[in-house]
Amino acid sequence: MKKLIVFSIVLTFLFTVQITSAQELKRLTLDDVIRLSEEQSPNALMARHRFRASYWQYRTFVAQYRPSLTLSGTTPDYTTAYSRVWDSGTNQWRYISSNILQNIGSLSLTQNIGFTGGTISLQSDLTLENDFEDNTNNYITAPISIRFVQPLFRYNSLKWEKRIAPLEYEEAKKNYLMSIENVHLQAVQYFFSLALAQINKQIAELNYSNADTLWKMSQGRYNLGTIAEDEMLEMQLSWLNTEIARKEADMNLRDREIRLRSFLGFNENVKVELILPSEIPDLQVDPQEVLELAHINNPEMISQQLTLLNAQSSVAQAKAEKGLNANLTASFGTRDQDPIFRQAYQDANQQQTIRLGISIPILDWGLGRGRYQMARSSLQLAQVTFQQQRSDFDANLILDVEQFNLQAEQVLTAAKSDTVAQRMFEVAYERFRIGKISVLELNNADTKKDSNRRAYVQALQNYWNYYYNIRSLALFDFVSRKPLETDYDMLLE
Repeated sequence: MKKLIVFSIVLTFLFTVQITSAQELKRLTLDDVIRLSEEQSPNALMARHRFRASYWQYRTFVAQYRPSLTLSGTTPDYTTAYSRVWDSGTNQWRYISSNILQNIGSLSLTQNIGFTGGTISLQSDLTLENDFEDNTNNYITAPISIRFVQPLFRYNSLKWEKRIAPLEYEEAKKNYLMSIENVHLQAVQYFFSLALAQINKQIAELNYSNADTLWKMSQGRYNLGTIAEDEMLEMQLSWLNTEIARKEADMNLRDREIRLRSFLGFNENVKVELILPSEIPDLQVDPQEVLELAHINNPEMISQQLTLLNAQSSVAQAKAEKGLNANLTASFGTRDQDPIFRQAYQDANQQQTIRLGISIPILDWGLGRGRYQMARSSLQLAQVTFQQQRSDFDANLILDVEQFNLQAEQVLTAAKSDTVAQRMFEVAYERFRIGKISVLELNNADTKKDSNRRAYVQALQNYWNYYYNIRSLALFDFVSRKPLETDYDMLLE
C-alpha cells in the first residue's frame, strides 16, 4: 500500500513537471501586446475583412464607368407552330406551318456615360435560321450597330454615385485605421487588467507572508504577556483574511490571463507575464491641433458628409420622379441575310431608329409631391443633425485632450505616493516588530501600501487609455509626429 502511494505521488509530480515545461513563457511589455493585438487578434482580422468588403464594393462602382464586353447567345431556339398570315392575292387569312430552328449569337461593347446618365453600345449579331418545312438555311446578320440611350429629366444615379462612392471608400480606409486603434485600446485594457491582477497576486503573497510572521510573533508575545488577547486575535484574523485574499487573487489572475491569451490568439500552452511600462512619453498635446487633425482624418466627419450627400441625392431623385420623364433612344447599323454565310456580310442594308418616350404623371393624388417634401424634410433634418454632431464632437474631443494632458502629472504623483506608502509600511512593520505601534496602525499602513500600488497601475492605465483614444480620434501618432497609415494593398492579399 505504501509503495502504491509513493508511486502515485511520483507520477503526479512527473505529470505536473511535464505540463509546466510544456508551457511557453512570454514576457510582454505594453508595446508587445499592442503590436501582437494588431497582427493576430480576432478583432483586427475582422477589421481587415470589413475593409476588403468595402474595397470590392468600391471596385464594383469603378467598373460601372469602364466599357463592358459581353458575348450572349440563344442556342437552340426551336419553334413549331401554325402562324396566321394575310394573303393579299386572295384577300384571306392563311395558316402556315412553321418548323424553325434558330441559333443566335451577339457580341456587344457597352459604356455608361456618367455625366449624362446614358449608355452607348456597339453590337454585332449573327443568326443561323434552319427552316425544316422548306429544308432551307438562312444567315441573318447585323455586322455592326450603334445604340444610344439617354434618359431626359430623370434622376442620374451614376452622377450621384460618382460623388458618394469615393467618399465611402475613403471612409472605409479611415474606419479600418480607427478599428485598429480601438484594438489598441482593448489591448491596453487587457494588459492593465492582467497587470493589476499580477500586482494583486504579489500583494496577496507578500501580505500573507507578513501576516504569517506577525501572527507567530503575536503568539509569542501573548504567551509572554506583552500583548492582550484581542491584539493576538486581531493578528490571527488578519492572517486568515490574507489567506482568503491570496486564493482570490490567484483565481482572478488566471481569469485575466485567459482573457488576454484569447484576445491575442494564444493557446493554453502559453503563459503570459507582463512588464509594466517604467516611463511615459513627455507629451502635451495642443487641443486645436487635435481638432484640426480630427476634422481631416476622423471617419465620423466623412460619415456626416455622406449623410448629407445621400439626403441631397434623395431630394434630386424625388424631384425628378414627380415631373416629366423622357427617354431618347437612337440606333444606327446594317443588316442583311443570305443562305451563304460569306454573302450575308457583303451587301448589308442600313437600318436606323430614333425613338422618344415620355411619361407625365396626370393624377397621382399627391404621391410625387409627398415623396419630394419628405426627402426635403430629411435633408433639412440631416443638416441640423450635422451641425449638432459636429458641435458635440468638437466639445468632447477638446475635453478628452485636456484630460490627457493631466494624466502625466497624475502618473508622477501616483508613483511618488506608491514609493512613500511602501516606505511607510516598511517603517510601520519594523516599529510593530519592536512593539512601538499597535496592530491598527500597522493595518492602516498596510492598506495604504496596497491601495497606492493599485492606484499607480490605474494611473498608468488611464494615461494610455487617453493617449490611444485621442490617437483614434485624430488618426495621428503624436509621439512620432506622423499620420497613422497602413499598406492597404497588403490587406487585400
